[in-house]
Amino acid sequence: MITITETNRENFDAAAAQANVTLPIEQTAQWVRYQAGISGRSPWRNDKGGCLLIQEDNTTVAFATFIDFETHGYHYLRSAHGPVWIAKPTEQEEFEATDALAAFVKEHDKRIVFLRMSLWNELPQSCLTLSIVPYDQTVVIDVTGGADEILARMKGRGRRDVRKALRECPAECADETEQALESFVDYYDVMVETGKRDGFTPAPMSDYEDMIRALAPDHVRVFAARIDGVVNAWSIVTVNGTHAVRYYAAMRSNAMRLHITDKLLYSECCELGRQGITEYDLMGIGDDFAPSLKGLNEFKTKFTQEITPVAPDRDVPIRKIFYKFLTAAKKIRG
Repeated sequence: MITITETNRENFDAAAAQANVTLPIEQTAQWVRYQAGISGRSPWRNDKGGCLLIQEDNTTVAFATFIDFETHGYHYLRSAHGPVWIAKPTEQEEFEATDALAAFVKEHDKRIVFLRMSLWNELPQSCLTLSIVPYDQTVVIDVTGGADEILARMKGRGRRDVRKALRECPAECADETEQALESFVDYYDVMVETGKRDGFTPAPMSDYEDMIRALAPDHVRVFAARIDGVVNAWSIVTVNGTHAVRYYAAMRSNAMRLHITDKLLYSECCELGRQGITEYDLMGIGDDFAPSLKGLNEFKTKFTQEITPVAPDRDVPIRKIFYKFLTAAKKIRG
């Protein structure tokens, strides 16, 4: 039988460590602090503990923390990349755990309309997300063994593009975390140009500044590629334990033909490996589940031989009539 036990952060982290589980950055205390600084977001039941252990016959099998999102006058909870299972669950285990989480939330917080969390299976009590673009595949680069081994593990076209970039791209690549903490202006200018080229509106500069300041150098790195001293490409990389994730990246249009992103990404792999990271997640590619992300595949998939499956975000309605109203309103908006 699956049950939910609420605990505090110290016990939560200790249980994860004892189970040899490296929590995703989104399930850490550092992430909770960062999210608490964003308007409309707060740690759920932080005064009560807020960290949930999913247990089967009194043995912990998974971990989850939730952030309370308030938007358009209602509340929902999100557990990004959670629950974190010690071993991949069976469909029945995940079904029971989802029911148990929903019942726990319904009992303790009547405001919550739905849960958004990562589910391996398309469960009957879940549905596609109202917003965001979830993905069920990603690219994880093994960054151990040094520069030559990292290069050798790539696909042929990845090695070819990196070698070409190393020969021909004039950019100097470096870890610029300290510079970015002092001022993000030069980096943000590149993101604005990227948004104009690719058709999106970047978040305000303060969002990126708040992220790197809240997570601090132990949990975030900023890498940049400069040509003649000018930032032409950069990335924000989150770090927890030996796992890193390429969260944001931007590049100037005039640098695209120089393979600058190949040189920067390879430099990141080498430097992260030197810093003790073993896995570098490029954060999502497209397939039939996430067709809108297929444009990312050509670049990301050349850096590894394998694709890594992940549990995508799904919504679990709690107040089902209200959720149906939200779904209908979304359809009307188009």
